[in-house]
Amino acid sequence: MNLHQFRFVREAVRRNLNLTEAAKVLHTSQPGVSKAIIELEEELGVEIFARHGKRLKRVTEPGEHVLKSIELIMREVGNLKRIGEQFSAQDSGTLSIATTHTQARYVLPIPVAKLREAFPKVNVSLHQGSPDQVARMLIDEVAEIGIATESLPDHQELVTLPCYEWQHVLVLPLGHALAKKERISLEDIASEPLITYHPSFTGRTRIDTAFAQRKLQPRIALEAIDSDVIKTYVRLGLGIGIVAEMAVRDDGSNSDLAVRPLGLLFGQNVARVAFKRSAYLRNFVYTFAELLSDRLDRNLIAKAMTGHSNDYEL
Repeated sequence: MNLHQFRFVREAVRRNLNLTEAAKVLHTSQPGVSKAIIELEEELGVEIFARHGKRLKRVTEPGEHVLKSIELIMREVGNLKRIGEQFSAQDSGTLSIATTHTQARYVLPIPVAKLREAFPKVNVSLHQGSPDQVARMLIDEVAEIGIATESLPDHQELVTLPCYEWQHVLVLPLGHALAKKERISLEDIASEPLITYHPSFTGRTRIDTAFAQRKLQPRIALEAIDSDVIKTYVRLGLGIGIVAEMAVRDDGSNSDLAVRPLGLLFGQNVARVAFKRSAYLRNFVYTFAELLSDRLDRNLIAKAMTGHSNDYEL
């Protein structure tokens, strides 16, 4: 047996048992993938996949156990490569970060700039997506570190740690009637056309839950994944907006909008940092995590990676 066979089996599963798609990703031929899998099955003495003709239909029970071992082996192979990179080039390489638009736009610029200052030979690769996509990029080892508010703790393959707390804020034109109110209620917001995040992004679940608990039906005029898009449509008069507080920090770009905190209505959100469980982290990955939050340090992250992530909460 060899690593090529392990890669072929793993990719076949990732591509929903479509060997043609697996072959494209692996830059080889479909018959070559099929032959390698059959040879591995013959060597192991078990069928990894149940078949209908030449098509793979499902993973067998022994195949599930084989897959777990393959994932462990491939993870350690990746760790070996990173260890080699770490000791051959202590201060160079590529840091791949998976995150959402809000984090990439408003939270990461300063930590990334500081990392580049400390490690000028380190290149940074930013991968943006939904929280579920961030989790998948970590699991598939497209990225080494992920930052998001939703979804990350739902995956057993990941180690997650709280990074910082944030709240939603209301953004509205300066002349809007609600801008003059001292206290804004859920009923006030529900009575206006509302522009806010898509349901899978940036704490939208908390917003929906708060309205549902009060049996209110907000008038959603527009949904977006981008805070800047939400603010743009608020400026155009399409409605009032709900965005993450990070998107309206006082840099002068939001002086034409009234901003009201909504933490009392929607509660606090927790942005989390995540790593693939048992991954080998290079020095500059630890440094970047420490730059994200003063609550994170190398010892804490190392402890979490060995199975003690539940010991730490905000």
